[in-house]
Amino acid sequence: MDIRKAALHNLAEALKNKEFSSEELCREYLKQIDTRDHEIGAFLEIDRENMLNAAKASDARRAAGNILSDYDGLPIAVKDNIAVKGERCSCASKLLEPVKSPYDATAITGLKNQGFIPFGRLNMDEFAMGSSCENSAFKRTANPLDTTRVPGGSSGGSAACVAADFAPAALGSDTGGSIRQPAAFCGVVGVKPTYGRVSRYGLVAFASSLDQIGPLCNDAIDAGIILDAISGVDAHDSTTLPNAVDNYTAAAWEGSKSGSLAGLKFGLPKEYFASGMDAGVAKVMDESIAKVKSLGGEIVDVSLPHTKYAVAVYYIIATAEASANLARFDGIRYGARKDANGLVDTYYKSRGAGFGDEVKRRILLGTYVLSSGYYDAYYLRAQRVRTLIRKDFENAFTKCDLLLTPVTPGVAFKFNEKSDPLQMYLSDIYTIALNLSGHCGISIPAGIDSATGMPVAAQIMAPALGEAKMLNAAAAFMR
Repeated sequence: MDIRKAALHNLAEALKNKEFSSEELCREYLKQIDTRDHEIGAFLEIDRENMLNAAKASDARRAAGNILSDYDGLPIAVKDNIAVKGERCSCASKLLEPVKSPYDATAITGLKNQGFIPFGRLNMDEFAMGSSCENSAFKRTANPLDTTRVPGGSSGGSAACVAADFAPAALGSDTGGSIRQPAAFCGVVGVKPTYGRVSRYGLVAFASSLDQIGPLCNDAIDAGIILDAISGVDAHDSTTLPNAVDNYTAAAWEGSKSGSLAGLKFGLPKEYFASGMDAGVAKVMDESIAKVKSLGGEIVDVSLPHTKYAVAVYYIIATAEASANLARFDGIRYGARKDANGLVDTYYKSRGAGFGDEVKRRILLGTYVLSSGYYDAYYLRAQRVRTLIRKDFENAFTKCDLLLTPVTPGVAFKFNEKSDPLQMYLSDIYTIALNLSGHCGISIPAGIDSATGMPVAAQIMAPALGEAKMLNAAAAFMR
């Protein structure tokens, strides 16, 4: 077994059988990072000493028969907007470059409680604002499958990390597709959970009503393992849901063993199969539909009529929330300060030097739509249409169990190919609506675009708290 390419559940079995130690495993990943990350650029920082000390502690627990879980000693990399105590948390921004977190995010606590070893700070679009990982203040991340192309964003470092075999899994965050789109571009699995399923405590907020932490990994079983560890109600986040957490790992294992989709109805939203999809993506989606049928699934046609407004609604609501959330980073309360003449000048210079162009653009857009005279015309109207988008999904789920759609209209594009911001925003057209509705979705590798050799993914969407059924179907599909 090439341990650097193995899934979490395979590694857990190998640790149990004493095929290698946690320390040996971590050193193998560090060796792979040293060999290749200079061309990929997935990591901003790695505390090697802390990682290896945690691995040695795990090995000691295993030797004493006191493991915290079957996954004790497995490393998992972390996006740079999720807090890990004592680690950098810069959100790939110069404004927060010197910041080290004084506490663990709830998701990190959940992982540590099971013995996982969170390590490294993964590159991202600054403050999670972007779809290509070109907006980081420090470096750009390349797609491991073709280093002339982007890995997607904003969790581009997380997707590239898993695809390059730097770690068996990574945490990312999804505000408008920021887990699913890079997972699709890099040929890995990415899950956006139901809003409120995973605590946002310790996640630096971009848009609070849209953000969710989720896993990027090699298969649906691994996604279930991570979701089991990080899901649940949290007193630190009042938006978390009190509903009991299903056994996501068991659901995925069941799907993987059966390889059957019998009894499941898959809805095809007609709005997601209209013009604008590249030929290679369309071909793989046709093959995916045929595969669902061959595995016993039933295909039904559904409609999400307000999908055409999703991009506009998203870029009103998300930028409005971002402008409010990022107001605290002013060089006075939080963030690097630029000395200047007086308070106002300090604000201007600190934020002017600290924020990149895309972040400034979104702050300006958000401030505008919240301003006097425009609030009702833009923000309030967008919230009303958001309700209609959510109702579209709920109506569709009365006719089917799951939805099957593309993740992206095209494959990973080349660096600097989408210099027009609007062009970049439209690359998330198939992922944004799910964040607005609050339901859950998964991106799974589905085929290869013959023209470029790059991966194409299918997206399975489920009703709120439908992660178990979604993972079961995804595992069956991937088998």
